[in-house]
Amino acid sequence: MIVYTPLWKTMKEKNVTTYTLISKFGMSSHTVHRLRHNMGISTQLINDLCRILDCRVEDILLYQPDIDKK
Repeated sequence: MIVYTPLWKTMKEKNVTTYTLISKFGMSSHTVHRLRHNMGISTQLINDLCRILDCRVEDILLYQPDIDKK
């Protein structure tokens, strides 16, 4: 399962809020909702977040094995 736990830490370090993502960078509140709930997002969005936050993919998402589906 992909989780976006690193994203929130990176955003805090870069002083970027979800309000900034929505108002300054035009991200939809629905997309922020998807991130908060570890739902799927596009590789384009991952690219956009890396550009906005000036970071690497590892600073945005993390793969955690899904124990329930073994």
